[in-house]
Amino acid sequence: MFHLPETAVSTSTRLLAATLLACTAWSAIAADTPSPAVPSKPTVDERMAKARDAIKAKDWGTARNELTAAYRESPRNADVNNLLGYTYRKQATPDLPKAFEHYQNALRMNPQHKGAHEYIGEAYLMDNKPAEAQKHLAELEKICGNKTCEEYADLAKAIADHAARK
Repeated sequence: MFHLPETAVSTSTRLLAATLLACTAWSAIAADTPSPAVPSKPTVDERMAKARDAIKAKDWGTARNELTAAYRESPRNADVNNLLGYTYRKQATPDLPKAFEHYQNALRMNPQHKGAHEYIGEAYLMDNKPAEAQKHLAELEKICGNKTCEEYADLAKAIADHAARK
């Protein structure tokens, strides 16, 4: 059997003990130290709220970015599609094909979506298709009537203004 000299054993034993003690101390410190919080990604509702604020401020770029991110998370959300269509329509250089695409998505998902009917009707007026806008006004009348329905009143006024300009 091989024997180490007493000084070698005690030196290696002390070194091992010191290493174990240091590791234990670091483990205890690490356990008490919270790890940095990983920021959670915004929810669709949070993105929608931020987009609505951007829309109020006419900050179409921010609105489009937030709504595009919300759309990636929830492509079958009628409200996301409706507001994304609105943003494409209202930006400085309207993108009517993209606006129509998202309004139509919203209406496929929710045929009773009052906002989408109003906004697609307004888009049809921009595209000089008042007969198409009239169809959505008729749908709004079926959905919510013509007396107290804000979407109906807004689209009816837009149609009347369009006709007066022609």
